[in-house]
Amino acid sequence: MATRTPRKTTSRSTTTTRKKSASEPKVDKDQLIDFYRQMMDIRRFEERASRAYTQALVGGYCHLNLGEEAAVVGLMAALKPSDYLFTNYREHGYALARGIDPNRVMAELYGRDDGVSKGWGGSMHMFDFEARLLGGYGIVGGQIPLATGVALGIQYRGENDVVMCTMGDGTTNIGAFHESLNIAALWNLPCVFVIINNKLGMGTTVDKASAEPELYKRGAAYRMESERVDGLDPVAVYEAAQRAVASARDGKPFLLEVMTERLKGHSVVDPAKYRSAEEVEQLKLNDPVVTFGTKLKEDGVIDDELMSKIDDDAKKLAAESADFAANSPHPDVSTLFDYTYATPVPNDSRRLPGEPLFEPAPFPQNGGRA
Repeated sequence: MATRTPRKTTSRSTTTTRKKSASEPKVDKDQLIDFYRQMMDIRRFEERASRAYTQALVGGYCHLNLGEEAAVVGLMAALKPSDYLFTNYREHGYALARGIDPNRVMAELYGRDDGVSKGWGGSMHMFDFEARLLGGYGIVGGQIPLATGVALGIQYRGENDVVMCTMGDGTTNIGAFHESLNIAALWNLPCVFVIINNKLGMGTTVDKASAEPELYKRGAAYRMESERVDGLDPVAVYEAAQRAVASARDGKPFLLEVMTERLKGHSVVDPAKYRSAEEVEQLKLNDPVVTFGTKLKEDGVIDDELMSKIDDDAKKLAAESADFAANSPHPDVSTLFDYTYATPVPNDSRRLPGEPLFEPAPFPQNGGRA
């Protein structure tokens, strides 16, 4: 069993800006193009998912990563294949960036048997142990204690993996956030806590919900190193995530706040009426896919022909995944309870909805008279 390193009592600093160290690896041309390709794949996939939802092909809730593509790609690029990821219900892009087959991701949205969770999880509950994606979680903050527990398990077994746990800005006001950061800091757990700050907790702005709206500063309460980064730039996110992951791998948990945008409403059915026309226009100007592509073009990394091909390939990939999902069979009703528990448990109910707990007593004859 790995011994727990005593916690240092010196305070760790928090920063909003940081100069790149000469020892940090450069992002080359091929990786820049790959970042753009992944961002475009996520963009077209999510647009297709939104369309499928309006066609009633996707049931339940559906939350999209539109506007957060740079954050998703930069964060996932910093992880090793053996590292673990926990996220919330806005997780389609993370599944794709983690290398999960888009066909399986879309099939899960459609609730089909070939989906990542056999069609029983839907949009909010992707899970793929092979990709080390240990779930999207519908309960706000439900993933944070679990991620902290996995980090403890890694430490206990003396392994060198890291857990990354992403969450929305609204999650930082619940008890599990503070309890988990406190435990992680006390026990030096290999965990990176990532706040995806799209400036809105559903329809409420961060500054109206948080007394300290610069959320990365909350790490100071636990002497945890923290940083805020521009989430519209995948390279900046990637470099910040590398620093965070390296710190966690060294036994020092890290709090990373990624400042990004949410181009649409909280979910597919949210019309986002709380935004003004001026805010909507500004969102279009801040679109990370467009701005990153423009920068690559200006820097001579990419040209119009390659950008067009990447876009066409992304549209084709999304269309193929939708066709695959539509042709995948529905899960059999008999499998409804197959993944309720990891192992059998006593008194596990296998009733279908509407079935009585007990067989009804026989109706008395003759009105109950003897």
